[in-house]
Amino acid sequence: MITSVFKKSTPLNYSLVVILILVFFFLFQIQEPSWMSSSFLAFQKVSLLCFILASFFLINFIVKKNGLSKDNGYAIFFYLLLLLFFPAIFNNPNVLYANFFILLAVRRLISLQSLKASKEKIFDASFWILIASLFQFWCVLFLILVFISIIFHASRDYRNWILPFIALLGVALLFLMVSFIFNFDAVTFIENRAIIDLRMDYFKNNYENGSFSIYVAVALFFIVSVLTTLSNRPQIVHTSYKKIVAYFFIAVAVYIISPDKSNDLLLFSIAPLAMMATSHVEYVKQKLNNEIVFYILTLCSLFTFFSQL
Repeated sequence: MITSVFKKSTPLNYSLVVILILVFFFLFQIQEPSWMSSSFLAFQKVSLLCFILASFFLINFIVKKNGLSKDNGYAIFFYLLLLLFFPAIFNNPNVLYANFFILLAVRRLISLQSLKASKEKIFDASFWILIASLFQFWCVLFLILVFISIIFHASRDYRNWILPFIALLGVALLFLMVSFIFNFDAVTFIENRAIIDLRMDYFKNNYENGSFSIYVAVALFFIVSVLTTLSNRPQIVHTSYKKIVAYFFIAVAVYIISPDKSNDLLLFSIAPLAMMATSHVEYVKQKLNNEIVFYILTLCSLFTFFSQL
């Protein structure tokens, strides 16, 4: 049933996903309705929703433009289901903004395989990652993905290795200018965020712990599926999937070392996991198997979402 609905990309698919995003977003927000009495807070909620919707369309663009998915709506549906594991994300602007900029960077890095405008893509990706790090400092680790992409596609030109550092200089100058305009200490701002914290004792209740445990099990399932079947996939997409796997593990590293740890930080791992889940469903041709995957994941998502309201 579910596989039939999302088997083809149609306006109905996109409309359904957008409606579901709106429903779940407002179901979570009405738990604390105080924001409705403040125009500033209401504007912030609308901006968060816009960034969430933009992230969905970015993921759809990435998988379609780079041949990582056929003409279907699986990627955005998986992204929605995985997002529901951690509804508190809907109230975390820094993580949502940072994730959006990371997706902009990934869009450029995945398309690097075309070898067109390589330097522009490397610079853009580095720039967006560094912008994301201003919202969530340890997103700077995603620069590793830039260098991995350079190794895969553009390692012979030494200028490509310098471009991330030029982007760093550009973002640093912009950040210093903003700090002067708004009169805050840029060095203190960075120092307060460049902290490593490996503690994992942040869970507020059993439901948060449970959603984390289920998410880990789901992630392991799809990662193992992609890694064990990668050699059987078309050669042209091998490097793209390797970058997606690297993207996921860097996201996990960001979660592990970040201070003020919460399940919200796992948002960075949801996009690559949604892409791997899409790959699994497309590769496994048995309809019954795919239906089981969809139904189990849907039930887990709904359970974890409503248990944390």
